[in-house]
Amino acid sequence: MGAWGGSVWRLALAQTGSKEDAEDVYQDVFLRLAQSATEFSSQEHLKAWLLRVAVNRCHDVARLRSRRPAVPLDSMPFEPSDAGPLSPDEVRALWEAVGELPESMRVVIHLYYQEGYSGKEIAGLLGLEPSTVRTRLQRARAQLKISLGGVDYDQSEPVQSDDGPSGATCPSAG
Repeated sequence: MGAWGGSVWRLALAQTGSKEDAEDVYQDVFLRLAQSATEFSSQEHLKAWLLRVAVNRCHDVARLRSRRPAVPLDSMPFEPSDAGPLSPDEVRALWEAVGELPESMRVVIHLYYQEGYSGKEIAGLLGLEPSTVRTRLQRARAQLKISLGGVDYDQSEPVQSDDGPSGATCPSAG
């Protein structure tokens, strides 16, 4: 569980909106790892596998239960350094708005900004085209900008390539 446990937990919590469901997903992911005979060529390959299993398991949970409101962000494990120049209240408002996004947008926002994956890597994890990932990121940013009253939290350029986040650790709202 070591190095990637936090990433799996944050993804599961962000996607399920429930600590209980996130715990189930977390345990299931690492149980599957323990039972798997898969040989991983690198730590990044292992991380990608764990997150793909977590995404799939979150989809299973969503199919089994009706959609619930997102988990309150004061229970999310954000470090002050994750916020960059944002105040804790701004970070909370931003991630509450992310929690209101459709699941397809929420997962790409999480993987891009919280986990640092590039658009191309997210596409591989989710079985999507890179252009679909870029579109979802751009639409999510537009929805966040509306939700946050026009506040633009990202001072970097919009995603135009698969290079990954341009130093930002919080989703853009514009």
